[in-house]
Amino acid sequence: ANAATTGDWANAATTGDGANAATTGNWANAATTGNSANAATTGYRANAATTGYWANAATTGYRANAATTGYRANAATTGNSANAATTGNGANAATTGDWANAATTGNRAIAAALGYASEAKAENGGAIVIVNRADDMSIRHIFASKVGENGIKAGVWYELSADGKPVEAA
Repeated sequence: ANAATTGDWANAATTGDGANAATTGNWANAATTGNSANAATTGYRANAATTGYWANAATTGYRANAATTGYRANAATTGNSANAATTGNGANAATTGDWANAATTGNRAIAAALGYASEAKAENGGAIVIVNRADDMSIRHIFASKVGENGIKAGVWYELSADGKPVEAA
């Protein structure tokens, strides 16, 4: 069972194995439940939430957040202030927008925050990837570490300083 919407305030909701949802437009949200149930949104504040085994969420747009729950249920966002959060073993979160944060709570999950002034956090068994960028978006430094190594603590937000050191975010 698939759902697709186009337009402002257009929402999509699906339930079932292989049930996908796709939305385009302002405030266009997508929610799916079930194995392999993916959600993709494009637009201002177009959020995606998925629950289920391999239930992935991808969003594009300013403040277009993605949240997933489930084993290997990944979340990816592109857009300023577009955050990604995942819960589940191997469920990765990646963001590329400025001020966009990535958080994971599952074992073997990676949180990657690749935009300007972005932050990442992960739990035990996970890892983070953070970048420090200059105002012109050139990459000054990049840092990757497992939680428990290099001073990285579980459940703590980290950003990368101008000298390439991970620091706890304020």
